[in-house]
Amino acid sequence: MDVERFIFEDLGYADITSDALLGNQIGSAKIIANEAGVVAGVSEAEQIFSYFGLQTLVYKTDGTKINAGDIILEVNGTLKSILSAERTALNFMMRMSGIATTTHELVSRLSHAKVAATRKTTPGFREFEKKAVILGGGDPHRFCLDDLILIKDNHIAILGGIAEAVSKAKSYSFTKKVEVEVESLAEAKTAVDAGADIIMLDNMTPEQAKECFNLIKSLNSQIYVEVSGNITPETAPAYDDCADIISLGWITHSVRSLHFSLDVV
Repeated sequence: MDVERFIFEDLGYADITSDALLGNQIGSAKIIANEAGVVAGVSEAEQIFSYFGLQTLVYKTDGTKINAGDIILEVNGTLKSILSAERTALNFMMRMSGIATTTHELVSRLSHAKVAATRKTTPGFREFEKKAVILGGGDPHRFCLDDLILIKDNHIAILGGIAEAVSKAKSYSFTKKVEVEVESLAEAKTAVDAGADIIMLDNMTPEQAKECFNLIKSLNSQIYVEVSGNITPETAPAYDDCADIISLGWITHSVRSLHFSLDVV
């Protein structure tokens, strides 16, 4: 991780408060969880503290379930460096743990479908938000546009139809799977006939999705079916029996951060 850009966003040229007040006093601090969840961002916090020449002792590793009051890690060194690194380290842990916790909670409510993220991430922070989804038991989906050919409504509109779009995509490279977004039962059948590897059911009700899912699987059981579009953790379980994958941007763009505090010992 390139920690410098994150550190200097918060630090500027110096932590003038700590420089003015603390000198070179040596001490230690502990990061404590203020609520239960799944912790993430610990390794990133370690790197941030290490940048300042601080030593860390980890008690709870990434992906571990935690309770309120648990000590996550201990950091030792100059107190001014600890306080200079504090906010950046906590920001990583709070954001990533919130995503990991929400993902884990959703995964535990589903019996069939896998939870997946989307590309609706914070600019510059996608790597860490996708990592948090994985730590919560979810699938990161595409990291970048070069991971998978995903034909969406605008591509279809430009080319004039699903069949033409899938045909062109399939001829592009044998190494890339082709996914196509559909909005109706008729479009789902067209996508199957065209040879799509994955079919995304976009903005459908659970009832509509179930009908499409059953049709697709009856025609080709090897095709993966993804549902997406305005799905939240509350509505996702209704799609559990009509999808192989449920992708929702909610777990990266609307999730609440988990609360931690750093206390000097």
